[in-house]
Amino acid sequence: MARKIAVLVGSLRKDSFTRKVAKALVQLAPPTLELEFVEIGELPLYNQDLETDNPPPTWTEFRQTMAKFDGVLFATPEYNRSVPACLKNAIDVGSRPYGHSIWNGKPAAVVSVSPGNLGGFGANHHLRQSLVFLNMPAMQMPEAYVGGAAKLFDGDNLVNDDTRKFLQTFIDTFAAWAERHAD
Repeated sequence: MARKIAVLVGSLRKDSFTRKVAKALVQLAPPTLELEFVEIGELPLYNQDLETDNPPPTWTEFRQTMAKFDGVLFATPEYNRSVPACLKNAIDVGSRPYGHSIWNGKPAAVVSVSPGNLGGFGANHHLRQSLVFLNMPAMQMPEAYVGGAAKLFDGDNLVNDDTRKFLQTFIDTFAAWAERHAD
C-alpha cells in the first residue's frame, strides 16, 4: 500500500527553486509513496482569537486535508536563517487547537534549498526544532541541503546528475522511513 505524503513548499513563488526540487522529488518517488502538493499560501495568519467554534474555513479545510496524509515532506527555502512565514503559519494552523494537532506522529522529511552554498542549513534545522515539539519523527539521514540551486535546472528539468542521484537516495530513504513510522 502506498503511503500518502503531503508536500508542503515554503516558497510561494510559482517558479521557485524549492518548488522545482519538490517536483523532482515527486518524479523520483518510488511507487510506495503517493505524494501530493498541499498549497499553503492562502491560509490566514494564525490568530488564537479566530479559534472559535467557527474558525476560518481555509483553516478547517487545511486541517481536514492534512488529516488524510500519512506523512509530510517539507521543502523550504531559507529566509533570514529560518523558514518562510507561510510555512511556519501552516505549521501553527495545523497544530491548533491545542490537543488536536494534525501533525502528531506523522513521519516527516525536510529538504532545504538555496541558490547559495549552504543550501538552507539554518532553515532546515530551525524547521526540525518545530517538528520535535510537534511529535513528528523527522528523518535524520540523509540530510538534504540543496545549494547552488540556480545551476541545477534547465527550466523545470533537473539537469545535474549528482543532485538527481542524491535526491533519489533521499526520497527512497524517506519511503522506508515513512513505512517504518506508519501508524
